[in-house]
Amino acid sequence: MSKHTLVLTAALLLGAGALAAVPAAPVHAADADVKCDLTFSLAGWSILYKHAEGNGMVTCNNGQRANVKITVVGGGLTAGKYRIDHGTGEITHVRSIDDVFGNYAQAGAEAGVVKSGTAQVLTKGTTSLALAGHGEGINLGVSVGKFTISRR
Repeated sequence: MSKHTLVLTAALLLGAGALAAVPAAPVHAADADVKCDLTFSLAGWSILYKHAEGNGMVTCNNGQRANVKITVVGGGLTAGKYRIDHGTGEITHVRSIDDVFGNYAQAGAEAGVVKSGTAQVLTKGTTSLALAGHGEGINLGVSVGKFTISRR
């Protein structure tokens, strides 16, 4: 082996060793699953057609936040008037707050007099929204509709 070949081989081996010592590139927040929490209040009515509106706040564990408007519409065999105060939601399988906004599929059975409550899991593609809340009203029935979160 010539002197130049030996020096070149040593340099390549040292370079390879240096590369092996470099840690893998860090995972950026955009590459990881983000978890977001929703707090909201909602009021609505239903007589065959269901409609409710409210406001809330989405806060994500990556520091993103947004004031939001919530709209619930649908149809089915329903009747009643209700209000949800201090509702909460956990939104998973998102990459940023932008994935939170849009329409979630909703199906539910409601029953309540004076004190009402809700606990539902809604989906939008692979994004899941688990809702919980309590309030007052009278509601009875079965409905299918959509739960929409939009920027305020």
